[in-house]
Amino acid sequence: MEKLIQITSGRGPSECQWVVAKVLKVFLEEAKQNKIDYEIIHRENGDENLTLKSVTLLLKGKGVNEFLKSWLGSILWIGKSTFRKLHKRSNWFIGIFELEGLEKIEFNEKDIRFQTARSQGSGGQNVNKVNTAVRATHIPTGQSVFVQDSRSQLENKKLSVERLKEKVLEQNIIQLQKQMQETWNNHLNVQRGNPIRTFSGTDFRKNYQEKSFKKERLQVKNELKNYRNDLN
Repeated sequence: MEKLIQITSGRGPSECQWVVAKVLKVFLEEAKQNKIDYEIIHRENGDENLTLKSVTLLLKGKGVNEFLKSWLGSILWIGKSTFRKLHKRSNWFIGIFELEGLEKIEFNEKDIRFQTARSQGSGGQNVNKVNTAVRATHIPTGQSVFVQDSRSQLENKKLSVERLKEKVLEQNIIQLQKQMQETWNNHLNVQRGNPIRTFSGTDFRKNYQEKSFKKERLQVKNELKNYRNDLN
């Protein structure tokens, strides 16, 4: 089972971009705990250091659907701005959505054109007298890579296939993101009143709903005790 997921600040300010970076850390930690494999496909850095406007991940594992039930939707962070200390706003929203409609490219080596060349050193100096460098071009998309890491042509060919596949996939995802950006922004606005998860404080602790009535029972117990004292 594979799922393509994006964590996005939408059109949110730097505070929301900071939340994206913090949520990503928690998200990946829980993915590991649930034995979900992940790969960061694309990330867009935020306007401030250590912030992210968005990050796209490929998740793999049998329990992906169950894992995502507690993540997909809007995420709320309650806290004072980490960039504007006098800012009155304390609720900051981001979104986590599944990228649907991604057309999977059938990546086949038959669609790749390989060209060999001599590896080049600095200033154009030849570092190898034989054609060990490889340029690989994916004919359907026109994407290409040039690899000269190894003195072995076979090894460079293998590396070129791997890098070309990553490049083609990343380019496809970027195009999809542009198409869906407005949809995500609208989705964020709709879901702000009903976050799937809430965090708070600079330590980014998770806010758990109080599931017991311990506080209520204690309050009633104290009221009864005071009532008895009044009767006496």
